Amino acid sequence: MNTILTVTNLTKKFGALTAVSDLSFIIEKGNVYGILGPNGSGKSTTLGIVLNVVNKTSGEFSWFDGQTSTHEALKKVGAIIERPNFYPYMTAIQNLKLVCKIKEVPETKIEEKLELVGLLDRKNSKFQTYSLGMKQRLAIASALLNDPEILILDEPTNGLDPQGIHQIREIIKKIASQGTTILLASHLLDEVEKVCSHVVILRKGKKLYSGSVDTMLASHGFFELRTKKEKELLDYLEGNSSFGSVKNIDGLITAYLNEDLQAEELNKILFEKGIILSHLSKRRESLEEQFLALTNNSSN
Repeated sequence: MNTILTVTNLTKKFGALTAVSDLSFIIEKGNVYGILGPNGSGKSTTLGIVLNVVNKTSGEFSWFDGQTSTHEALKKVGAIIERPNFYPYMTAIQNLKLVCKIKEVPETKIEEKLELVGLLDRKNSKFQTYSLGMKQRLAIASALLNDPEILILDEPTNGLDPQGIHQIREIIKKIASQGTTILLASHLLDEVEKVCSHVVILRKGKKLYSGSVDTMLASHGFFELRTKKEKELLDYLEGNSSFGSVKNIDGLITAYLNEDLQAEELNKILFEKGIILSHLSKRRESLEEQFLALTNNSSN
């Protein structure tokens, strides 16, 4: 698998404030990466550094093979890190022709990219007549005109209504399915869970987790149980290696799994031991629960 971007011990200080602290991660070709964190966690600063619009304090980053200069590498990168900035009195086609001139790329891809973002039927409409979601989609079309190897998006659905959010997410999935690597910054857990294959979680500029979303969600889940025979149930769960931590809060017993176990199987085992359950529910930790556990554990 080809490496698109390597970030090593990156640090950025604004006076006394450390916006990014000793950050390292790798972006591999063909995946959708999310940099996830609350506002002020260093997401936009990190993107700014690798796009050469913010100067790093220390650390390194390298594009592609590491031999290409950042200036040359950025010709193979498409990015939207600010609100779309087009001429309001010009049509979509006219605006994109201007972008082609600036980027020194042919105009042959304009209609193809407008179709990809669902704006081909509005190609002759002036930019000022577009909704916020349409403006964002035109910006994505613009960033794709040079057929970049990676598309970088900073909070791509910010400020959009639910329909606009859905449209942008579907477009991101479509672009990724065609082989373009995507790196997006978001404070929305839901966005990362629905769109991304990999995630880097930041808090106050520090990395809390880096890896695949599936691996992060690969916990075997947990059971929520109730029974009149609480002591017998607790004894069984605590003495069984299939279970990790076991909690009892007001009769609701929560048992975290160390390995896969189906609800029917557990119910049968307990029934045979004379433990009748009045409540049995199996749940998986959501990305939100994992994220909260990570951020709470790193509150220092």
